Amino acid sequence: MTTGKLYIISAPSGAGKTSLVKQLLAEVPQLAVSISHTTRAMRPGEINGQDYFFISVEQFQALLAKQAFLEHAQVFDNFYGTAQQTAVDHLNEGLDVILEIDWQGARQIKERLPDAVAIFILPPSTAVLQQRLTARGQDDVAVIARRMRDAVAEMQHYCEFDYLVVNDDFAIALTELKSIIVANRLTIDRQQSALQPLLTALLA
Repeated sequence: MTTGKLYIISAPSGAGKTSLVKQLLAEVPQLAVSISHTTRAMRPGEINGQDYFFISVEQFQALLAKQAFLEHAQVFDNFYGTAQQTAVDHLNEGLDVILEIDWQGARQIKERLPDAVAIFILPPSTAVLQQRLTARGQDDVAVIARRMRDAVAEMQHYCEFDYLVVNDDFAIALTELKSIIVANRLTIDRQQSALQPLLTALLA
């Protein structure tokens, strides 16, 4: 069986990563997202076990002590982590797996799994990024200002990634993300495994 590919998708808050990944999952077969654990509060409309596994700091520390995370990071005042077993199970089923993580987590994954494909999503401008954060209606002015500062710090790590996608036009950004996944599914290593019966018949 062909083993799936691991994809890291990172972006500053407000760049549209969550919406793009949601649409990718709807349109691309054999694709799964590894749901992260987090200690942050649940936002309006979020569902535990679907958007994140929302847990306490104590629960997070207990999982960390058991080395249950493939990667983990502190973002703002909260902790985030990717459960190793969930991602590995999906990959062994032949699914491509998306990790929605920040640059800290991406760096950890790339060190452990250098074949993982890392994609960074950029906003078209700082003005658009601020507009998107404000339009959410979830944060006050001080929090938005902090997110903008942290966004600049996060975007400075773009060069650690394999691909850069600018989310100006949603449809174009989605097409570019699909293209990356499709291209990686056509590499010789994956195709040799997936097309073994055909190759055997053609070369007989």
